[in-house]
Amino acid sequence: MSNNEMLEELREIRKLLTPAPAPPKPKGLINEFVAFISNYKVLGLAVAFILGIYIGVVVQALVTSFIMPLIQIVLPGIGGDVVYTLAAGPIINSLITFIIVAFVVFIIVKIATRIGID
Repeated sequence: MSNNEMLEELREIRKLLTPAPAPPKPKGLINEFVAFISNYKVLGLAVAFILGIYIGVVVQALVTSFIMPLIQIVLPGIGGDVVYTLAAGPIINSLITFIIVAFVVFIIVKIATRIGID
């Protein structure tokens, strides 16, 4: 292998090892905001947080309205002075609320994805 071939090979290796330049920073407040939301996945975090809250409400309604009354039937001393009654209303109410909130969040995410905020 000649010196010229070696030099050319080394130049090719250097090109491969040289990191790509950083993308230019966005200019303008709105562009910086969109970049912030995209880079830090703020939208995904907000969706998880909001839906997590409403899932917690559904679970709490299920425990309060269904599971605890069944436990009080089997073990009457559980729950202290609180008397739980079987009721489907709070469970259905929390499920309907969850579905509405999940749909609204879905629409917001769909709009955000269309305008380029991921």
